Amino acid sequence: MNKRHLKHLEELESESIYVIREVAAQFEKPALLFSGGKDSIVCFHLARKAFFPARVPFPLVHIDTGHNFGETLLFRDELVKKHAVSLVIGSVQESIDTGRVTEEKGYNASRNALQTVTLLDTIEKYKFDACIGGARRDEEKARAKERFFSHRDEFGQWDPRNQRPELWNIFNGKKNIGEHFRVFPISNWTEMDVWQYILKEKIEIPSIYFTHERDTFTRDGVIYAYSDCILLKPSEKVERRQVRFRTIGDMTCTGAVVSRASSLEEIVQEVAATRVTERGSRIDDKRSEAAMEDRKKAGYF
Repeated sequence: MNKRHLKHLEELESESIYVIREVAAQFEKPALLFSGGKDSIVCFHLARKAFFPARVPFPLVHIDTGHNFGETLLFRDELVKKHAVSLVIGSVQESIDTGRVTEEKGYNASRNALQTVTLLDTIEKYKFDACIGGARRDEEKARAKERFFSHRDEFGQWDPRNQRPELWNIFNGKKNIGEHFRVFPISNWTEMDVWQYILKEKIEIPSIYFTHERDTFTRDGVIYAYSDCILLKPSEKVERRQVRFRTIGDMTCTGAVVSRASSLEEIVQEVAATRVTERGSRIDDKRSEAAMEDRKKAGYF
């Protein structure tokens, strides 16, 4: 009998598709959290493969802070139109207008943490019982603690000390009314795996990932895109730079890197050579030693 051994990207793909199909089998109303970043784009690509030739049987959920990169929103809308998939948008601005959250003030004001309330409100409004996310264990130490099927209580909170065992390929999606799960099908992937897979599968990604000229300024060692949603200090100057982004989030917390990488091949080479972590340019992770874990316990992505 001929035996076929999967290469490592094929093994990761197979595992992720299995997880996504388990979500469809175990939950009544799942959704895919879609930021427009490379990881959620890969999750959507895997979901398409999981159910092909049928359409992806659940909606995309985007939490719009009002401070997103324009390129990301344009890509999101084109992807939704191209693949005829449902899109649910949760608005942080609406949460502010209705008094659900209070906008931060000052030079370091950000709407990133405010997304948690909008996300939980959106999950409750649409009664989603499983939310697929593109988080990976190699990104950050709190994300390394997540299981594939990660339980959230009726308040949307996560307890990293009380997680269900996942022996072999058995996932436990049992829950009480009001509880839900976050599911991470690419948890075992690395940043390099993601880029190599995007290259291999020829997956479209937003132009913001490739080098481009942009007005920027530097604060605490992080290169920010200049925008109206960030208050400049008197000492800060706007400079035109050749940059790209390795990770995409709210404009107020996402830093760029100086880069000449204009193709996927060049991005793979750049990631292989860099000694800076992917989230080294994310200021939201630097607010405290346990910033990500604290946000995740409260219901963050």
